[in-house]
Amino acid sequence: MSVTILKCSRLRSVFRLRTLQHHLMSSQAGSEVLFERVGSAGVITLNRSKALNALNLSMIRHLYPQLKNWEKDSETDLVVIKGAGEKAFCAGGDIRAVTEAGKSGDSLAQDFFREEYILNNTIGTYQKPYVALIDGITMGGGVGLSVHGRFRVATEKTLFAMPETAIGLFPDVGGGYFLPRLQGKLGLFLALTGFRLKGRDVQRAGVATHFVESQKLAALEKDLVNLKSPTFDAVGSMLDTYQKQSSLDRDKPFSLTQHLDAINRLFEASSVEGILENLRRDGSAFAQKQAETLCKMSPTSLKITFRQLQTGAALSLQEVLVMEYRLSQACMKGNDFYEGVRAVLVDRDQSPRWQPASLEGVTEQFLEGCFAPLGEHDLRL
Repeated sequence: MSVTILKCSRLRSVFRLRTLQHHLMSSQAGSEVLFERVGSAGVITLNRSKALNALNLSMIRHLYPQLKNWEKDSETDLVVIKGAGEKAFCAGGDIRAVTEAGKSGDSLAQDFFREEYILNNTIGTYQKPYVALIDGITMGGGVGLSVHGRFRVATEKTLFAMPETAIGLFPDVGGGYFLPRLQGKLGLFLALTGFRLKGRDVQRAGVATHFVESQKLAALEKDLVNLKSPTFDAVGSMLDTYQKQSSLDRDKPFSLTQHLDAINRLFEASSVEGILENLRRDGSAFAQKQAETLCKMSPTSLKITFRQLQTGAALSLQEVLVMEYRLSQACMKGNDFYEGVRAVLVDRDQSPRWQPASLEGVTEQFLEGCFAPLGEHDLRL
């Protein structure tokens, strides 16, 4: 009798433990990121819809070990990541927290970028199919959570941009790797201007691998997690099928088609000053608009970004992330990041006072310092 009671007690304890583990898995990071096992798939939901699912350090610290665990777990064959709510996949990193940390000398200014880039590398080297459903706003940190994975599914609601030069930063999270690998000078154009791509254009530019109508995503996710053998090929075929069934905007041309030749010609220069000169000399309405846009950006950010993409074109993702960590720390020590955040996100007066205020004021010597190794403080991957 006592043995039976003991066994039942143990079984109840095991059941309670499993229930607790499942609960913890689904409510980590204060429910800011949810993890769920559905069949043989691990499903991640970025769960800060009121903050447009902006990525903070707490979320990063839960995402990284969970991805590592699923990668090793023989019962997990596939990972799907999505955002809660209807507005955003992930609108970027938690810039305000990083700004406050940088101002006060708090270690978050180092930890956030270091751990975010390690997470980006984990996604870029993931050994199992990784499917990002980028429905809604996908910028900055959200790009880092998706673009390096094997499959990126855009919808008509997707809004992609790397707008960092407007806040005194640069297109990080591996931007120096994927942007120069887009067609022609498109990546450099997107990086310097922060131009926004919408819907099918995100796929046509090469940022997304597939386009599926937003209303079909729930069915797609269900079919993905129910795949009997979710190999890379099987997942790819499933996404191809859903893309073929998505006719919305199919006949609409890429919004930049008429400008691609001009972008390739005008952004072909050995410096940002050269690009601006090309734009001003061209005289077309498109060129004029891009010149005006560049003149609003941080001169320091423009020069850092230009060199970042030039250099990154010949580097591996890992080498790019090491380089970008150095750049992130240079920006934390400077003026323009804090001033950009103030002007765009805090006071919202859209009138940043950049230092230096001109491209000519950003010297080669200063740039060399931004790209210089950090010794024992360098990022290790």
